[in-house]
Amino acid sequence: MTEAVLDIKHWGNNLGVRLPAAVAREADLHADQRVRITVEDGRVVITPLADAPLSLEQRLARFDPARHGGEVMSVAPVGAEKW
Repeated sequence: MTEAVLDIKHWGNNLGVRLPAAVAREADLHADQRVRITVEDGRVVITPLADAPLSLEQRLARFDPARHGGEVMSVAPVGAEKW
């Protein structure tokens, strides 16, 4: 069991806690992951939510040519292709 004692800090109008890497690793949490936060018997419980599989349309909507280097396949012949 990994354990840490942390301070709660102001984050804008909210409160926040930064999770140490060892805690996140053991809980299998990663950046930008969605979680559900509940209070049970005075304890704060963070539960990871399963990532829903993306449809092809959703994946294509996330594609950024500038970030991914533009066109993936070359249009110029590479070998003995006939055009």
